[in-house]
Amino acid sequence: MADHNSSEYFVIKALENGVNVIGLTRGHDTRFHHSEKLDKGEVMIAQFTEHTSAVKVRGKAVIQTKFGLLYTTDKEV
Repeated sequence: MADHNSSEYFVIKALENGVNVIGLTRGHDTRFHHSEKLDKGEVMIAQFTEHTSAVKVRGKAVIQTKFGLLYTTDKEV
């Protein structure tokens, strides 16, 4: 089993109210397993785990990873 405690973290900051962050499972069938709703200015710090293989973000947000900043829409800060 992989050591997920050393996995890299990523940060999601909501740029509007109602940003949805949805965790998707690992395995043969990808399923939703967790969701959060962020309001403008709220920040979520997350990492991939043995259960989470992907994250879907809906709404205007900025996502910070080791690769840089990603915006879900045109840059509006």
